[in-house]
Amino acid sequence: MEQQHRPIFVTRSSLPPFEEYLAEIRDIWESRWLTNMGEKHRALEQALAEKLETPHVTLFANGHLALEAALRALRLPAGGQVITTPFTFASTTHAIVRAGLTPVFCDIRLSDYTMDPEQLEGLITEKTVAILPVHVYGNLCDVERIRQIADAHGLKLVYDAAHAFGERLNGTGVAAFGDLSMFSFHATKVFHTIEGGCVCFRDEVYGRLLDGEKNFGLMGGEDRYECPGGNAKMNEFQAAMGLCGLRHLDENTSLRAAVAARYRERLSGVPGIALCAPQPGVESNHAYFPVLFDGFRLDRDGVAAALAAEQVFARKYFYPATNTFACYRDTLDCGHTPNADYAAAHVLTLPLYPDLPLAEVDRICRIITG
Repeated sequence: MEQQHRPIFVTRSSLPPFEEYLAEIRDIWESRWLTNMGEKHRALEQALAEKLETPHVTLFANGHLALEAALRALRLPAGGQVITTPFTFASTTHAIVRAGLTPVFCDIRLSDYTMDPEQLEGLITEKTVAILPVHVYGNLCDVERIRQIADAHGLKLVYDAAHAFGERLNGTGVAAFGDLSMFSFHATKVFHTIEGGCVCFRDEVYGRLLDGEKNFGLMGGEDRYECPGGNAKMNEFQAAMGLCGLRHLDENTSLRAAVAARYRERLSGVPGIALCAPQPGVESNHAYFPVLFDGFRLDRDGVAAALAAEQVFARKYFYPATNTFACYRDTLDCGHTPNADYAAAHVLTLPLYPDLPLAEVDRICRIITG
C-alpha cells in the first residue's frame, strides 16, 4: 500500500506547551485586564527591548498597523515619495499608500532579493521624503550603504524588518539600522504573538507619537486627543503568547537552522537551482528558504505543482511584485524593476519550520530533483 503523507505547508506556527500558556494567562483571568497596555503588554515590551537590543519598543495589534503608524509618526508631508521595493508582501506598499504617501519602486539585487542601493540614489527627487527598504527572507539589506544615502539626502529611514526578528549583523541587532524598524509577529513568523507587531526606535520622541497613532490619538494623558489615531493595541493574550514564545526562540531557531542546512545539502549544485548564499556577518533566523528555478527540468510553477501533488504546499513568495497590482496599475509609476519581476516569476519558498522532520525535507528534495 502506498504511504500516505500528512499535508506539509510552507510554514507551521510554533506553540509553547499548552500548560505553559495556561499558566501565563492565569493572572489575566484574575485581574480581568484584557487589553489597554496591561501587565503582560508592559512585560513583553521590556523583554523585546532586551532581545532586539533597542532602547524603545511599541507594541501593535499586527505588523501592518505598526508599519502604517511608523510612517505616520514621522509626520511626513502628504503625498511625499517613499522609495521602497516591489519584492515584498502587499502590506509594505499598502502601508505607504494608506499613510497618505506615494511609493516609488527601486529594483532588488538577485543575490539576496533586497533593495539595490546602486539604483536607489538615482530615484531620489525633491519629492522624496523617506526610504523604506525590506529585509527579505531573513536576508538583510545593505544597511550601511542605505544609511549613507539617506543621511546624504536628509531622508528618514524606516525598515520593514518583518522577516528579520532577532537577527544581528556583525554583533549589532537589526533594530539599530533605521530611524524606525517594524517587526511582524504574525502566527507564521519566527517569533509570534498570534497576531501582532512592534516598532523599534532610538529617539524617544517617537514613543509618544506611536502611542497616539495606536490609541485613538491619546498622547497627552486622559481626554487629550492630539492626533486622529486609530485602534491598534496589542491585547494581553497576544502579549502572553509572546512571553512564552521568547522562552523557546533560541531552540526553535536552531531547529530552523538544521532544516535550512539540510535543504542546502540536498539542493546545492543542482543545475537550474539557485540558492541565496549565507550573508557574511549575519546571525540568521532562517525565516524562509527561497529557491530560484531557472533552466531546471521544471519551471517554478511546475515544481510547485509537483510538490502539491504530494501534499507539500510551497509558496510563490513574493508573487506578484507589488508594483504590478491591479490597484496601482493606473495610479502609480510602477518603475523599471526587471530583477523584482524575474524573482517574482522564478522564486519558490519551501516549507520551513522548527518541527519539520529532516526525513520530510529529504522527501521534498527528492520530489523536486526527480
